[in-house]
Amino acid sequence: MTTTLKVEIAGAANLEEAITNAINEARTTCDLDGSNSAGCAVAWDIVEELQAEKSHQHQAKSKKTSLENYCDRHPDSVECLIYDL
Repeated sequence: MTTTLKVEIAGAANLEEAITNAINEARTTCDLDGSNSAGCAVAWDIVEELQAEKSHQHQAKSKKTSLENYCDRHPDSVECLIYDL
């Protein structure tokens, strides 16, 4: 039995739900096909990819530095100017 998981990611809550669904799907697939089957491996690969995406999104939301916060408030200040050469 081959399983496919269709996932649309619109936010963190949906990503969490997608991971939970993928884990349940992987367990079901492995129970039906056997833990050494290709379908089982693919199902767990999907789980791994979703967890990696969650990690990447978390890293992208890292805290801003003091300078970045300052430049958000004062974009025209000398410290915040960016020059294209």
